[in-house]
Amino acid sequence: MIGDNLVIDAGTGRRATWGELAQRSAGPRLTPTAYAVERSIDALTAVAGLADGGELLVVSSGRLDESLAEELRTAGFDLAASGDVQAAITPRPAEDGRVWLLTSGSTGRPKRVGHTLESLSTVTGELAPRTWLCPYSPGTYAWWQVITLGLGVPGQDLVLVDPADLDDWVAPALEHGVTAVSGTPTFWRRTLMRHGAELQKLPLEQVTLGGEPVDQAVLSQVSEAFPEARVSWIYASSEVGASIVVHDGRAGFPEEWLDRDVPGRPRLAVVDGELVITSPHHGTDASGAEMTGAVRTGDAARIEDGRVLVTGRLDRDELNVGGSKVSAGAVRDLLQSHPEVAWAAVRGRKAPLVGTMVVAEVVAGQGVGVTADDLTRWAAERLPEYAVPRRIKMLDEIPAKETLKSDV
Repeated sequence: MIGDNLVIDAGTGRRATWGELAQRSAGPRLTPTAYAVERSIDALTAVAGLADGGELLVVSSGRLDESLAEELRTAGFDLAASGDVQAAITPRPAEDGRVWLLTSGSTGRPKRVGHTLESLSTVTGELAPRTWLCPYSPGTYAWWQVITLGLGVPGQDLVLVDPADLDDWVAPALEHGVTAVSGTPTFWRRTLMRHGAELQKLPLEQVTLGGEPVDQAVLSQVSEAFPEARVSWIYASSEVGASIVVHDGRAGFPEEWLDRDVPGRPRLAVVDGELVITSPHHGTDASGAEMTGAVRTGDAARIEDGRVLVTGRLDRDELNVGGSKVSAGAVRDLLQSHPEVAWAAVRGRKAPLVGTMVVAEVVAGQGVGVTADDLTRWAAERLPEYAVPRRIKMLDEIPAKETLKSDV
């Protein structure tokens, strides 16, 4: 029974079945409600009650500034936070079954995208019983993907670890028998650096990566750390839903998937170096208008050796160095393929004469002594002269936002 699936908050030890959460629900609110929560589990009673109707949005308290709070209340949302409810500035009736997500804000201020539980529940077919770790910020698309898995698929229990507690997630994962973990590449790189051999104790059956560019280096490192697990990467976004799932351990997806029409599945295309998706799982914009047809994702994609590689945001990927085009994602992937590099970010910086020069930030693996000069020489042996980073800044740790992403 789905109602028997268990939810555990790793930080507080609170636990409940979905059936118990539904019983605690006071029923649907008559007006749209935005729930600002400190911990994921604080939102789940409202999520469980959504089957009875109502309209909701979930956001982490850490992402809710005064400007966003005013924006939501002006858009008709009552704002529930810390036990108090502030009424909407512009009240309106709730649209039953509507779920609103906030994008990660990688292109600027977070946008509101509308979904339903049905459009968020993209997992089909039977799954082996698993206990999933959910490390995502409440209310993000990735969070909803794991939450709806526990809510809608039998045998899928959840262990919630909030972003503030992520440095110590391995111990509660062991305690609660976690067998599947979903996280961003940044999450996995930080995990591999911090926990090392301790990870071998985890009996993982499924490891999932998504939310950022997934390169071969991180796929190989995760596969080596969990040799018994199936390692998958997923391309998904608030706008087009879960669109690409790859299980073969290789970066990118097969070129033959492009321009293919399969009933019930997204249609993928690359147009002028941009990934374009026509999806059955699309959402709506803030006005409620359906995002139908082909959606330009804003993500750069290139075809290499029969694979389509998604390398990052289009507006930041292509650098013009003295008239020569450089893919920041390709340089980043090269640096991250170095055996002593744990993480890298590459961007352009204004420079005289050439207009832009390539610069990078790098975190070395634990216990290794690779230097910026070492990496510059190594890159110079593998890249055209104009693509070699002119400045490499060594950082002590991998930066991560509350959304578990680095700014790449």
